[in-house]
Amino acid sequence: MTNAAYPLQQVIPIPMKYKLFITAVLALTLGLLTACSSVKVPTDALSYDDIRGSGLANNCPTLTGTNMDSIPLEISQAYRITALCLQPETFLVKDSPVVKRQAGKFVEGKLLTRASFTLDQISGDLQTSSNGELSFVERGGFDFQPVTLQIPNGERVPLLFTVKGLTARSQGTVSALSPATRLAGSFDVPPYRTSSFIDPKGRGLAVGYDAAVGIPIQADREKFSRQNNKSFEIGQGNIVFKINRVSKATGEISGSFESQQPSDTDFGSKEAMPVKILGQFYSRIEPVMV
Repeated sequence: MTNAAYPLQQVIPIPMKYKLFITAVLALTLGLLTACSSVKVPTDALSYDDIRGSGLANNCPTLTGTNMDSIPLEISQAYRITALCLQPETFLVKDSPVVKRQAGKFVEGKLLTRASFTLDQISGDLQTSSNGELSFVERGGFDFQPVTLQIPNGERVPLLFTVKGLTARSQGTVSALSPATRLAGSFDVPPYRTSSFIDPKGRGLAVGYDAAVGIPIQADREKFSRQNNKSFEIGQGNIVFKINRVSKATGEISGSFESQQPSDTDFGSKEAMPVKILGQFYSRIEPVMV
């Protein structure tokens, strides 16, 4: 029984062609929203509540426009690099070939880590030697981030993205920082985990069992020796910085970097995989006042 004042509304069927049109419009709208969300937004005018949980804190500052200035460097003056920020954009992992005669190829890894993989607030000394060679020595900062990648075959590759102990030098004589300046150097790569970590079998480097409890008699077999006898090994990585923008008025520089380092070996239980990291960097140059 229906009320005459409120009659039942008839549901009018929507033709199929209109349904397809509405679906296409919704898909286009979602695509535009996704594309706009990946654009770097300046965080200077945003509050803490605006940035929290948005992933914007993972973005490095950028220099807009075509800043083709140069910052002259005096041999008698000491300088300092501050607020060095490295934001990776691409992770490539050298996968083992299916056929042993073939060489391994770098494949792009899918980042499983949330938006917390940028190195930031790194500082160090920038010096010019008597022969005009420019060198940068890293002194501290947030210089490491644990990262996990997944390559196309489904394997997950953990690594510690870092520039610890970086010493980078210029190629040839440098009298000023300009878009043609390049710095290349090496750094240390500590293990992904600390020495107090224990694996699912209860084995660890500093704590835990020496061997899996379920197979103590087979602990000295070759297939278990690398998992049982864990080691804390420091790897080596290499990085190249290419400056492409310079602001003389503010002392800011930015550009691209290419880093190559080994992945984690789980305390020596497996072979390291070469990882290549491509991204953008930002920093400021300040003279040291004596």
